[in-house]
Amino acid sequence: MTSPALHVRAVWLPDDTVRDIYIEGDHLGFEPIPGAQTVATAGYALPGLVDAHCHIGIKRGAVPVENLDEARELARIDRDAGVLALRDAGSPYPYPELEHETDLPRLVRAGRHLAPPKRYLRGVAIECTAEELPIRAAEQARLGSGWIKLVGDWIDRAEGDLGPTYDADVLKAAVDAAHAAGAKVAVHTFSEAAVAAVVRAGVDSVEHGTGLSTELIDQMARQGTALIPTMINIATFDDIAAVADPKFPVYADHMRRLKAGFPEVVRAAHDAGVPIYVGTDAGGGIDHGLAAEEMLLLRDQAGMSTADILAAASWNARRWLGLGDDEHHLGDLVLYEEDPRNDLRVVRAPSRVVLRGRLLA
Repeated sequence: MTSPALHVRAVWLPDDTVRDIYIEGDHLGFEPIPGAQTVATAGYALPGLVDAHCHIGIKRGAVPVENLDEARELARIDRDAGVLALRDAGSPYPYPELEHETDLPRLVRAGRHLAPPKRYLRGVAIECTAEELPIRAAEQARLGSGWIKLVGDWIDRAEGDLGPTYDADVLKAAVDAAHAAGAKVAVHTFSEAAVAAVVRAGVDSVEHGTGLSTELIDQMARQGTALIPTMINIATFDDIAAVADPKFPVYADHMRRLKAGFPEVVRAAHDAGVPIYVGTDAGGGIDHGLAAEEMLLLRDQAGMSTADILAAASWNARRWLGLGDDEHHLGDLVLYEEDPRNDLRVVRAPSRVVLRGRLLA
């Protein structure tokens, strides 16, 4: 059944103008549509929030979901918080069919994580040797929907500290293979050595990026490499370190130092012009539906302006993921009664959510 055309009169935040907004089918525009149902006559609207790093295929305890219904449940938590597009940054459970379900956020998938044997969360990644990595990268490029996910570092128990998972030349070969297959590359990385290797390999997005240096930040800005800081995830480093202290004190100290310096890393990246997008790393240890909290951390810890955060959480992120641009908008809208630029906490509670042209309860 076709949904009726909808009309919203509100401040359209991408251009800070009071607009009459019309949504019909999966298209949002500003030309009047006769007979459109008016659902709001005041407020502040934007084209849906984005969680640019989440995992609807991983549930609490870093355990893979067992069926599509479990993945749907996690996606709906994000949807009800106004997050209408997700970049799933690695899932051990495949669900390409969820990309087309009309009551779920738009889904951009990165396929499965790729990591060496016994160097990542059990049961989550495809474990592959250095020789296999480029082959698996090309394979996941075909199985995802535009992205792949590499694990760039993890604890090396033999060394007692974070360590790169692959040599720099291996990472470069995997990135090149994914690009040749038509996919972009996201890489998990905490450590200084690993993030240097992946930036120089030409990845498209650095996930977390706690070990970034000024030199690498400048290179990212020149290349257009994005940073997804996942501030909520980094906030857990003290807890991770406390558990690791008895057996891996060097690793624990390293994690604490990375956390302490991270707000300045994000601030420097933003000042240098590195594209930054909002991502929570929901799935596993982080709950879904927390995009607003990630936005608040980017303001309170990293010092980003509210205007820049809203762009990073909405229209800029959607453009980056290929979900519309300044001239062509898909049929998504989130409305707030108050202006989130005056109080960013407003984004915790949308008053109206329109997804794919349908007004949600």
